[in-house]
Amino acid sequence: MTKAEATTLLNAIIKSIEEKKGKGLISLDFKNIENAVCEYFIICSGTSKVHVEAIADFIIENVKKKTKTAPWHKEGFENAEWILIDYANIIVHVFQEETRKFYKLENLWADADIKHYKEEE
Repeated sequence: MTKAEATTLLNAIIKSIEEKKGKGLISLDFKNIENAVCEYFIICSGTSKVHVEAIADFIIENVKKKTKTAPWHKEGFENAEWILIDYANIIVHVFQEETRKFYKLENLWADADIKHYKEEE
């Protein structure tokens, strides 16, 4: 995947989450971290099981429509407490709010560059 394709994919994921009103949207940039498993983690929360499923489903649908890219792997749809969507170099985590607070995934990589996205009112 080229740098331009990766940027397009990243932007499509972010816009999809914003459109479905994902909460606490952040990206962790791992590009400058040696031996990182991917280039980006995207993390957001939904307010309920239904909201988490809606965000994840829309990411998959909208990203496919905008970039022609399907996820390499996805999991967590059974209980929708933590849905993972793996685009190889970008991994998306959609949490229910309580599950996100419990795992504190964004706190595990203090050396990653973190970008916070503003929620629209």
